[in-house]
Amino acid sequence: MKHPSSRAFFAYWDKKRGTARAPDRADIDPAAVRGLLGDIFVLSCEPSLGFPFRVAGTRVCALAGIDLKDQSFAALFTAASRSEIEEIATIVADETLGAIAGVTAVREDGSKAHLELLLLPFNARPHTPVSVTGVLAPFDDECGALSAFTLTSWRYLHQPEKLLPRAIRKLQIARGLMVYEGLR
Repeated sequence: MKHPSSRAFFAYWDKKRGTARAPDRADIDPAAVRGLLGDIFVLSCEPSLGFPFRVAGTRVCALAGIDLKDQSFAALFTAASRSEIEEIATIVADETLGAIAGVTAVREDGSKAHLELLLLPFNARPHTPVSVTGVLAPFDDECGALSAFTLTSWRYLHQPEKLLPRAIRKLQIARGLMVYEGLR
């Protein structure tokens, strides 16, 4: 992660999740990340609607040039990047696995702006809508309204898995090819 907003929000999210794969949505306190709220957003995990924004910070809305509430997140991206960003957001939600991406966009004057996108999952709970949070932050403070967002690079933030002592013992005595169902 290169952008200070991404690093700060990820550190807060990581602290709140503790030993879980992701924190509950209720665990995130907006007052604790007050300085980052302009860059933070929450998406509803509805792929058929393009992952609509539930909440978007003022700086994120300024980057898009419109109020993003209920607007499609995927629609911000070019047609070439749209299916890829939808797949990334789906994996973040389904696998409770964070993702970081480099994004370029076009300024009103035609020049390119470089941004960083961080997508982080919330812990899925029964009877609550699945959602994803994140940060969209430009590296240049004077971007103005942007269009034609394009993914340039991305990777998933793999969290180290904890093996149970029993599983470790099985792996120590294993010879040859062995398949263990349910072991992550």
